[in-house]
Amino acid sequence: MKFKYLLTTYFILTKMNKNVLTLLFFFSLTVSLFSQEYPKTILGGDYPDPSIVRDGKDYYMTHSPFLYKPGFLIWHSQDLINWEPIVRVLPEYKGSAMAPDLVKYKDRFYIYYPADETNWVIYADNIMGPWSKPIDLKTPFIDPGHSVGEDGKRYLHTSAGHVIQLADDGLSTVGNVKTIYEGWDFPKPWVTEGKWLESPKVIKRGDYFYMTTAEGGTAGPATSHMVVSARSKSVLGPWENSPYNPIVHTYDESENWWSKGHGTIIDDVNGNWWIVYHAYENGFYTLGRQTLLEPIEWTKDGWFKLAENREPLANNSKIVNGMKLSDDFSKDELGLQWSFWMDYNKSMLSLKNGAISLKAKGTTPGDATLMLTTATDKTYETQVEVKTSKSCSAGLLLFYNEKAFAGVVSDGKFFTIYRSADKVEKVPNKIGNTFFVKILNQANNCTFSVSKDGHKWDVIAENVDVSQMHHNNYKKFFALRPAIISMGKASASFDNFSYKNAVPIEKDMSAYLMVYHTDETHSIHMALSKDGYTFTSLNDNKPIIDGKLIADQKGVRDPHITRGPDGAFYLSMTDLHVFAKREGLRDTEWERDGKIYAWGNNKSLILMKSFDLINWTRANIRMDEISAQFKEIGCAWAPETIYDEKKGKLMIYFTMRYRNEPNKLYYAYVNNDFNKLESVPQLLFEYPNKKVTAIDADITKVGDDFHLFYVSHDGAAGIKHASSKSINSGYFFDPRWYDPEPKSCEAPNVWKRIGENKWVLMYDIYGIDPHNFGFSETSDFETFENLGHFNEGKMKATNFKPKHGAVIHLTKEEAEKLAKKWKFNSTF
Repeated sequence: MKFKYLLTTYFILTKMNKNVLTLLFFFSLTVSLFSQEYPKTILGGDYPDPSIVRDGKDYYMTHSPFLYKPGFLIWHSQDLINWEPIVRVLPEYKGSAMAPDLVKYKDRFYIYYPADETNWVIYADNIMGPWSKPIDLKTPFIDPGHSVGEDGKRYLHTSAGHVIQLADDGLSTVGNVKTIYEGWDFPKPWVTEGKWLESPKVIKRGDYFYMTTAEGGTAGPATSHMVVSARSKSVLGPWENSPYNPIVHTYDESENWWSKGHGTIIDDVNGNWWIVYHAYENGFYTLGRQTLLEPIEWTKDGWFKLAENREPLANNSKIVNGMKLSDDFSKDELGLQWSFWMDYNKSMLSLKNGAISLKAKGTTPGDATLMLTTATDKTYETQVEVKTSKSCSAGLLLFYNEKAFAGVVSDGKFFTIYRSADKVEKVPNKIGNTFFVKILNQANNCTFSVSKDGHKWDVIAENVDVSQMHHNNYKKFFALRPAIISMGKASASFDNFSYKNAVPIEKDMSAYLMVYHTDETHSIHMALSKDGYTFTSLNDNKPIIDGKLIADQKGVRDPHITRGPDGAFYLSMTDLHVFAKREGLRDTEWERDGKIYAWGNNKSLILMKSFDLINWTRANIRMDEISAQFKEIGCAWAPETIYDEKKGKLMIYFTMRYRNEPNKLYYAYVNNDFNKLESVPQLLFEYPNKKVTAIDADITKVGDDFHLFYVSHDGAAGIKHASSKSINSGYFFDPRWYDPEPKSCEAPNVWKRIGENKWVLMYDIYGIDPHNFGFSETSDFETFENLGHFNEGKMKATNFKPKHGAVIHLTKEEAEKLAKKWKFNSTF
């Protein structure tokens, strides 16, 4: 894999003629075919510093609790993929507990951990407990790791390459701390927080002890953290560093996972080996460090390295991965999803009558009683029913620490809105002492709402940015967690706490949105439909987004819209005005010489992102500036976006040509903010006859198949289809024409009918006068029913004539909000 990567990088960085460009596409294609099954997220959300042990066919894992109590939640699995929480083992402890080592020695389980400037141990004969009280080992440094040496003695390895002998029972130390390992010297140009040698985990395999450690710091820059390995025939060294170091590392900020490190290796019941480690998701430091899994393999010379792929163990236990976070408080004991900030004792809470009562304390959210759970999604919705009492304020927050939080608290008279710790607003509480609070967190952009009954909601704060509430700004390695708060005196009661992923799925949908442009405005227009048959333009067919205000050429064409995995809307379009000379926007018909660069010859695409279809971010992407190889492109047209599930990234694909050669279809990956390409464009598809143009790609995934509809100019322009099992390669050419039109067509777009096994193939028939849209319908992508044209069959356009459109689904709330914005009188 390293060889492939270096070859690809070499060709990208080299001045390229057409022969070299062909080689680039070959090697890039090779890399793109590399399996993206791993790393797998086995625990989403803030589960850092994983420590894992195998006990027969059972696996147990725990993580750093820091100041969240009770601590050391233990998870159970039988396949390393699916994990269930089973017990919290440490109710109270001093300081901030972190970086544990969960081990089983003989018939006893131990957890070694650092806190309060020393190291501690707890133990149990059964993983479910009872667990002992913490025992102070009275030894310095952090990140303890247990080992048994070739001499049969027990040792405790700690940060900075230190080790100290343990007593035979593992509950005290013997002798003095020694330094036995200096770590691996990574290249000096690497951007890290420093060396920070920590997290030693030692196993014995064959003749060698293998020490797996972390270096580079655990946060800061995306490329900070790493996992390295060394081996020795003695647990006390000398240690030889692995030639495969670093085993795990983030090399570039474009990767999905940042600061990958703190690894533990583990074997499974079939003799295969794996590494478990943590990392931040790209752009989502607020979620904390999540737990990832990758396969490793042993080399012939006795080292381990990452493996390309592996089938996981069968989940015969039927364990469902993760933990239910919603809670109606109907049980007699507190659920495992809950922890408290800094302080915990059972007298703080009371569970009765299907509700939980929390004793209040403090005067600010920073010193109040806080009961928290761990968010697991980039976009989520959480709410709770609150009942306050005299001299008590209560509500719902997203809480990082005492200096970073946001949410809503009320004393029954006012709602106090915390946009941050130092941005506070108050509005009258007209509901009373019993109310509901809801927080919608859409990729770190929050909306706060309150309700009397939990059904009809009033928004009291929008666009609350929580993206900066993370370790790099506030330290301490926490995460932004949903928290119910009881502040002041007396107690507050809570009920019906709920948490859910807030990205809508098909069952949530009740409307259709079409985006399109017109030749008259060169702008973005929108139309709504309740049934998917009759569409009505918003704003009386006037622009929703004015092309003159967003485009380099003062006009846009070919809009496409999709919903991303974070629930946001991604809108892309061509930066091109075909009548700019006529309208006085430029002196020439085209931007460049049409004899050299052909029709249109634009160079830019426009990318826009929104969570509400009203407020948008925008980026203008100059394709000729991405790489020297694209300096002489003739055009960049008709971009569309799709989420690549295997790669975990948004993929943008579009039409492009070199000067006035035939058009081909290309793809690249784009960042989460939708404002930068993260890869050099590569060939997606070209027509078998390379002299024939292929444009206007549209990809739809159905089951395991990707359906690519596009426009072929093999004679009169029309719609053709290719299919593949891969999103960005291997499309099989189908010579059939899929539109029933005798005249030229373009701009295919496939969209599904809500709740039906039917897909609509929509296309722009530009070869007729006046132009119109055509529609065909299919359930199998083989047989298509001709639905005719707009206003000439089943499909209706009540007040507009679109060009180059795309359709997506909306929820009732989204459609109604959009309709209200543009004074469209309809209900959904």
